Amino acid sequence: MAKIVSAIDVGTTKICTAIAEVDEAGNVNVVGVGIAPSRGLHKGLVVNINEARESIRESVRKAEQACNYRVTSAYVGVTGRHVNSMNNKGVVAITRNDRMVKNEDLARVLQNAQNFKVPEDRKLLHVIPRGYSVDGQTGVKNPIGMYGYRLDVETHVITAAAASVQNLIKCVRGLKIEIDDMVLEPLASSESVLTEDEKQTGVILADIGGGTTDICVFKDGAIWHTAILPVAGYQLTRDVAIGLGLPFDVAEEMKKRYGSVMPIYEKEYSASSFSQDGQGVSYADLCEILRARVEEIIRLTLLELPRSEYEILVPAGIVFTGGSSNIAGIEVLSREIMHLPVRVGIPAHIYGITDSLRDPAYATSVGLLLWGAKNGPNRKKWQNNSGGFFGSLKKMFGNMFSSRN
Repeated sequence: MAKIVSAIDVGTTKICTAIAEVDEAGNVNVVGVGIAPSRGLHKGLVVNINEARESIRESVRKAEQACNYRVTSAYVGVTGRHVNSMNNKGVVAITRNDRMVKNEDLARVLQNAQNFKVPEDRKLLHVIPRGYSVDGQTGVKNPIGMYGYRLDVETHVITAAAASVQNLIKCVRGLKIEIDDMVLEPLASSESVLTEDEKQTGVILADIGGGTTDICVFKDGAIWHTAILPVAGYQLTRDVAIGLGLPFDVAEEMKKRYGSVMPIYEKEYSASSFSQDGQGVSYADLCEILRARVEEIIRLTLLELPRSEYEILVPAGIVFTGGSSNIAGIEVLSREIMHLPVRVGIPAHIYGITDSLRDPAYATSVGLLLWGAKNGPNRKKWQNNSGGFFGSLKKMFGNMFSSRN
């Protein structure tokens, strides 16, 4: 029997709720999608709880009407400049007589990797294993069943500002919707647009949304680095509005309809003018403004890499996704700067009513569904499992989710 998974992507420019049926084989069949304009948020942060809650309500209502399912719980994306990440290690001894690594040893070593002080104003989002070693043998992906005396793990730890997380939780739970999991948005996006080969080889994911550019670096099949840049589509539109003297909504429409960062390749003309709501605007000026800001985003993305030799670290290049990656010419410009493979990632691995989701703008929404499908009924496991990743989430967030508003 198919299970129902719901996802709520609370973005700066839009709220997208998606409902899917997941069969026993793990296939995701989207049955309902609801998209509503985002209000009460800025750069991924809730700045007006009432407005944000009503925007989420409208999105959820549209998704429910499309499929006659009711959203009672959902996976919710988290982003914002307040998100921090670090790498940490854990080690435990295998003391039983047979010296065989078992599930409880994995739980112990992951718990050991979490033995660090989290400030009171921070909340733990993810503790993701990057790799294990048994008696010094590195590169182990799954140590269960191996023999040894010592088990080590290297983890990627992601924390977020407690106040920001609690404000988002309050918005969602104010609609009587429980939270299955809080997922960092670029991690969710990676589920829908990256291939396993890219993750293994080494790749950058840059999710350019409305308020933030979310970055993930993968290497050897595991997460290496995450970062959130407070520069994205909003800044593109603002630059156009200021540079060309246009109202913000007109600048947004111009950016979407005519914008390019490589006008010489995209148009036969480069200095023509056109009129939008009575405003005469130079096409060349529009593209020059957009190119300067997109080039800045690309260079800031490179600066976030753990080391400077990015050609060696990420030979698979960079995958752009998010609504602002639809701007024409971004692949060509990125190749000129990085000298690496570049592509724009479109959500995949889903079925059903997916026409509206086959767009980089919905990479996070689809990724949240895939995250839920892969990890099973997370909320139940999270409440009952005392070890490992979901156990850590229980300890950090359990009190927040214990009762409905």
